[in-house]
Amino acid sequence: MTTPSPRGAGAPEAPTWALVLAVVLVAANLRTVMASLPPLAEAVRADLGLSSLAMGVLTTLPVLSMGLLAPVAVRVARRTGAVAAVAGGTGAVLVGLVLRGVGDRSVEALYAGTLLAGAGIALTGTLLPGVVKAVFPPHRAGLGTGLTMSAMMAAAALASAGAVPLADAFGGWTASLLTWAAPAALGLLAWLAVRRPLRRRTAVPAGDHGGSHALPWRSTTAWLLAAYLTAQSWQFYSALAWLAPTYESHGWSARDAGLLMALFTGAQLVSGLVAPTLLDRVADARVLLVTAGVLGGSGELGVWLAPDAAPWVWALLLGAGQGASFALGLGLLVRYAVTARDSSRLTAMGFLVCYSIAAFGPATSGAVEDATGGFGAVWMLLAVAMVPQLLASARLGPHLPRVGAPGG
Repeated sequence: MTTPSPRGAGAPEAPTWALVLAVVLVAANLRTVMASLPPLAEAVRADLGLSSLAMGVLTTLPVLSMGLLAPVAVRVARRTGAVAAVAGGTGAVLVGLVLRGVGDRSVEALYAGTLLAGAGIALTGTLLPGVVKAVFPPHRAGLGTGLTMSAMMAAAALASAGAVPLADAFGGWTASLLTWAAPAALGLLAWLAVRRPLRRRTAVPAGDHGGSHALPWRSTTAWLLAAYLTAQSWQFYSALAWLAPTYESHGWSARDAGLLMALFTGAQLVSGLVAPTLLDRVADARVLLVTAGVLGGSGELGVWLAPDAAPWVWALLLGAGQGASFALGLGLLVRYAVTARDSSRLTAMGFLVCYSIAAFGPATSGAVEDATGGFGAVWMLLAVAMVPQLLASARLGPHLPRVGAPGG
């Protein structure tokens, strides 16, 4: 059953489930660019002669794009609307994935495609929290965040687990990477199918055009969230880039390392749905934030101090903690904002700070591995990076003013 649009002249409103499905299908393409590559790292290095530092840069490029282009996403949305900007971002992800897969084992195509896909992720990822705020009612914002997070992580798990089998089946790593253009095309088509009702949901209410579009640089709340997301993202993208190569260096096959990555990302799927749903039920997020940090830190300590003792347990703890931590961060980008526009401003600032810094995590870790000849120091540094995440978590209480409110 449809209801009349509050703004359109009797135009029918699409069912909410169709809007949610489009959001989920688009969100599913925000991590496959990064997750599909690490299980193929050794094959790529052998083919192209890349160092660990150079492989780390392949994870750095999309993450750095997500940071530097986050404010651009807000400006683009002001001119075209958030719905059109997300469509453009998803299209860029699609083209980038195709370029990586048809580049005939070219270093230039691999890097250019990764960079273009990263730019698309920046547009889409920055604006999706605002769309979620517009599509879901306030008491279900955590559920909306959890669904988008679960879509990201489910697709990432499939990309990790399927990377090597797809390469074996289709004749090489380029064909494996090209596979992930198909879900990007599906997401873009689904988004375009509901673009009109989404535009109505995300339209600025009448009389509300005078609100600020500037990034909330003077907001203490925004800076706390940025610090939290920076520490979390540094750990996540470094773990994403180096968990599989760590265990391949311990004698694991690429296929088994890919399955370990699938467990890491699959655990994020579950915790990424559960944590923000619990966020809807609690006023003080700190207990959830600290618990998630302890879980992730335990996994990092395990890989560092006893990598061969219980690798599947470490991957499970690491994934559960990182998935919950990131999903809670996304949920707080919605909770600590008054309107969908304020959520986009807050997200743009948080992503600009966190991704611009965290982007150097994988490459820095690769340089550490090149210098030390092993991954032990990498995981030690990631465990240390959990400390600032926990400190920021302890400050993110319900007393903080929301962005867009007086004093926020």
